[in-house]
Amino acid sequence: MTTITESDVGILCFISNLPGFRGILKQRYSDFIVNEVDTEGNVVHLTSLDAPPEVVEERETKISDQLNKDYASEIEKFRLLAGDTDADRLEALINQITSGSEEDISPIVLSPDSDKSHRTAMHNFFKENLRFLVTDTVDGPDSSSKCIRVRLNSGNNNGGRNSKKRKQRGDKPYDSRGSSHWPENLGRFLRFHLYKENKDTQEALGLIGKMLGIQPRSFGFAGTKDKRSVSTQRVTVFKQHASRLAALNERLIGIKVGDFCYVKDDLLLGQLLGNRFTIVLRGIVADSEEIIKESAESLGRHGFINYFGLQRFGSGSIPTHRIGATLLKGEWKVAREYYKETGDIEGTLRKLPRHLVAERAMLQCLKKCPGNYLQALKAIPRTLRMMYVHSYQSYLWNHAASMRVQKYGSNEVVLGDLVYCKGNDAENVKVVPSEHEDNNLEDADDCSQLDEISGTDLPEGKINPVKVITEADISTGNYTVEDVVLPMPGSRIIYPANDIANVYHDMAKKDGISLTESVHNIKEFSITSMTGSYRRVFQKPIDFEWELLSYTDSSIALSETDLDKIAKTKPLNLIKDEKPTNGTEGQDPLDHIEQLESCEDDKICSTGNVDVECSREDEPPEGAGKSDSQETQKALKLALTLHSSCYATMAIRELLKTSTSVAFHKTLNQ
Repeated sequence: MTTITESDVGILCFISNLPGFRGILKQRYSDFIVNEVDTEGNVVHLTSLDAPPEVVEERETKISDQLNKDYASEIEKFRLLAGDTDADRLEALINQITSGSEEDISPIVLSPDSDKSHRTAMHNFFKENLRFLVTDTVDGPDSSSKCIRVRLNSGNNNGGRNSKKRKQRGDKPYDSRGSSHWPENLGRFLRFHLYKENKDTQEALGLIGKMLGIQPRSFGFAGTKDKRSVSTQRVTVFKQHASRLAALNERLIGIKVGDFCYVKDDLLLGQLLGNRFTIVLRGIVADSEEIIKESAESLGRHGFINYFGLQRFGSGSIPTHRIGATLLKGEWKVAREYYKETGDIEGTLRKLPRHLVAERAMLQCLKKCPGNYLQALKAIPRTLRMMYVHSYQSYLWNHAASMRVQKYGSNEVVLGDLVYCKGNDAENVKVVPSEHEDNNLEDADDCSQLDEISGTDLPEGKINPVKVITEADISTGNYTVEDVVLPMPGSRIIYPANDIANVYHDMAKKDGISLTESVHNIKEFSITSMTGSYRRVFQKPIDFEWELLSYTDSSIALSETDLDKIAKTKPLNLIKDEKPTNGTEGQDPLDHIEQLESCEDDKICSTGNVDVECSREDEPPEGAGKSDSQETQKALKLALTLHSSCYATMAIRELLKTSTSVAFHKTLNQ
């Protein structure tokens, strides 16, 4: 397998001309700390592992007690809304309930109703007036009508036909097991802070879900975090008590949960401003400390080119942008066929690691529908399968950004550039999505492809209009190079009014792709069916800090994690197995720099009836900055905040002037 390089995906330029220096990225996973930044700009930290005291709401009185009153007035109000027939049915149901016989009470189905607004009014009537009854909608006698079903509220609401609506919007019903009789004084969702070491987000939540006995769909989060890191982020879970999750801390290994509170709404992908990174670069070697200082100060002042990092393009035998290109052309069979040599789907499924979600989903579908490659692709979770097309968009964007820097530099705007509008200009242009506002663009990356992208490119609220730079704009000086954007191809974007536009069309044409016409009718794999968006070409780190450190023992952490801070005041049970990795069948800890390799390095530990993957802080291999002579070495510690959609590796690349690829950083560890 040939590993893709930065130049393969258009990562070609730097902003500064400084020489750079040597530094090892992620020699230890604790050298890379990620703290989510919420939509209010608050940095998310784990500060407490304890469940808050809960005000126990007195259980509702028995239904017979609730009904120890006359509901004649409510029935008459319902008669005005629904008519005599349905009012009589309701009255009979209430009389049956008040008789004390709760065992054999059957639901009633009201008259067919094709008026959705009227059905809504009916549902609301029961919510406001007869809360001991619940309603849902069922099919009517013909295709154009629906009926409202009314039944006793036993606390076992399972969503009914709402599941169809959720499927239509790409969602799934929550797993509501164990949530019966949820207290009315609590929000439906428990929000907590998830702290994890050397695990990706979905892996950690999968383990927690197993221990709680609930499905992964019950959890919500704003963005996936890098595996090879120590990260803290917000998570919501549907109708679970804080005490249940807090109790897991004694059993979870490499994972902690805390800072609990109940909220009304769940977290959705993209609901974050970005991430705060604390990064340690070890084994620093430079011609002088002055070069290090100048490079760090240049990064703070001028920023970096906002490329999509190598993580975006995968590590499989076929890069994700190549798969994206074939999907855009409608060549479904390029879907990766692990079983193509033997046709043994069952055997391949047994061998495939659990984290290969996309591959397993395809094979399961091909097992049921042999040869149906399009259907197999659709079996992959939507957020994962869209990654391929988004990867191709990113591939074109990177090349366009490099051409923009090569041809026009990084110091000023030029005629024909695209910029986010300012002032009065915003009132005179068509509004189109920015990089954060296109729902169709970035649902989420496959967790096995993500590294330290700062969140996901999802709606953030405000929509920024875009315009083309004119001679008048240049003469007034209203716009700077920081305002320059380039498009992610789609149906509602415009291209720069200069040579950079040709990069998109020429490269797509070489791949046999048109950016203006689709060759098939599968919308989700069509550029023309996507809205498109814009992305800033240059980014500056926020609240950027740096310091140069000295160390002799590379096994000693140089940054303090959230858990370290808690441990100062309270003993913790965070088990680590710090064994050297150079004897583990050739595995190198830097195999996980971009989180593109398998998770097979993780051990499986038995905790009760649940398999819990152990965390392991990998010591560097022999010769990687650790010697018997305890030679003093330098490390550069950075702290910076990046907006969602930015890659921290691209900031590091600008600093070091070296590749961020796994292969390169392996050589530094020899």
